[in-house]
Amino acid sequence: MIKEETVPELTNGEFDEFIKKGVVLIDFFAEWCMPCLMMSPIIEDIAEKMKSKIKVGKVNVDDGQDIARKFGVSSIPNLIIFKNGKVIENLVGGISSDDLEDKLKKHI
Repeated sequence: MIKEETVPELTNGEFDEFIKKGVVLIDFFAEWCMPCLMMSPIIEDIAEKMKSKIKVGKVNVDDGQDIARKFGVSSIPNLIIFKNGKVIENLVGGISSDDLEDKLKKHI
């Protein structure tokens, strides 16, 4: 059975609304980026583990260039943590599930 993805891919139309309230983790990625693909299960795991506390979404930088540009995303994987629509932390490169969870817990 194929596991349904718990992390929605966001477009320009829904991004601002998605990050508006609470703590939100956004994964900026590309399908051709090997480190991004390696981060994907970690992002899914965090989304599942912390679903009652945070929202998690992702933006494909090839499709969402405007969003990526708006937040200065030039290297991927790039994880941005928002709180009530404002950037509170920016993580570039790979990160372990435990480290990511610890960083998110600081902002909840």
